[in-house]
Amino acid sequence: MKNKVSLSAQFAIGFMLFALFFGAGNLIFPAQLGQYAGENLWPGIIGFLITGVGLPLLGIVAIAYSGSKNLQDLASRVSPAYGIFFTALLYLTIGPFFAAPRTGTVAYEVGIMPFVPEAYQQTGLLIFTLIFFAITLVFSLYPAKIVDNIGKILAPTLVLLLGALLVTAFINPMGPIGDAQNSYVDGAFVTGFLEGYNTMDALASLVFAIIVINAIRSFGITNKGEILSVAMRTGFIAIILLAVIYVGISYLGAISVENLGIFDTGGPVLSGAATYYFGTIGSVLLAVMIILACLTTAIGLVTANAEYFNTLFPRISYKILVVFFSTITFIVANFGLANIIAFSIPVLMFLYPLAIVLMILTFLSRFFNHARIVYVVTIAVTFLIAIVDGITALSGELKVDFAFINPVVNFFDAILPFYGAGLGWLVPALIAIAITGILAKAFNLSTPVEDS
Repeated sequence: MKNKVSLSAQFAIGFMLFALFFGAGNLIFPAQLGQYAGENLWPGIIGFLITGVGLPLLGIVAIAYSGSKNLQDLASRVSPAYGIFFTALLYLTIGPFFAAPRTGTVAYEVGIMPFVPEAYQQTGLLIFTLIFFAITLVFSLYPAKIVDNIGKILAPTLVLLLGALLVTAFINPMGPIGDAQNSYVDGAFVTGFLEGYNTMDALASLVFAIIVINAIRSFGITNKGEILSVAMRTGFIAIILLAVIYVGISYLGAISVENLGIFDTGGPVLSGAATYYFGTIGSVLLAVMIILACLTTAIGLVTANAEYFNTLFPRISYKILVVFFSTITFIVANFGLANIIAFSIPVLMFLYPLAIVLMILTFLSRFFNHARIVYVVTIAVTFLIAIVDGITALSGELKVDFAFINPVVNFFDAILPFYGAGLGWLVPALIAIAITGILAKAFNLSTPVEDS
């Protein structure tokens, strides 16, 4: 009898994937978008949803479609060295460099900061993150089912709590939708599109996909087409939940400006709104839930990084790596949420194009017989443009003029379609795929790809 994954099991896997995605960035960035987009809320949200939920789904489906054992296996289609470089950088980005420290700072800003006097905020952050990442360290050293079980309870409970807050906000708006600010005045869609990068979910999807695929295989499903089909359906369940929450929190941010003011980050929006609608008890309950949810995410990220780098450097024990990554994460967290976000932008401007192009290559790979030359040339072209985007973003965040890069930026801006929208790499990558793909077919070039 042919094995099937029941509808209830598909929903269970979809909710599991949603819980994996649902972290600090899913709360703060839509709130910040709402505050700054104001009257241009919908163009901003649409742009945000493309990168915030569309790309994560694409990542899940790409890994399932490729048949690869993991992300490094897929990225090694370019070259084994590139596979390690790309995978390691992605793990560090969603781990100790940016996403993991963000869990601690968001938990602090939403849960603790409202109760700490302005003069003691830095000290409060230091003490809180020391405790937060010490707990993360202990649980990561001895990973147990209890963390998974807590996560399974926390995610739906937090969604219900957020749902109550968002429904209340829709029924009884805090105030009128404000005016658009900064780049949302004239470029809401593009700004929202690029803001979606900050969730880092598209990058994480390339790692989480293997968890989903293994869950599907646990039902006895071995047919690649069936695995792909179920992965798509469970992915849709997860991203629809994310999309609903994004729209709701963005709207909450848009109606909060008159009463709460505009914040540098989206964290205080949620705590302020919870206090406005439900009083201190509501804000405390939301704070406790978000702190615990962020804690389980932090444990997962530290554990994942320690496990991956232990495979790269088996002589360094898993426990030493856990201590190392927990320490780095704690240090980075104390730079503050605004600084973490600011310095993550250049890395994401560099890394996202490489991730998106790898997804595109995965779906088109059969048409050019998986020829390595197509992967190498396309990634090389994307890399050259993305590195310039990353340096340009770093220049903007540091407010330092990197004069050496200006002629290149001006050249790219003049000749590359969509460069001003942060998509200057897209057309050159597609042209590279077309030209090298035709050459690969003409000269019968191919590269064996396992299980593809």
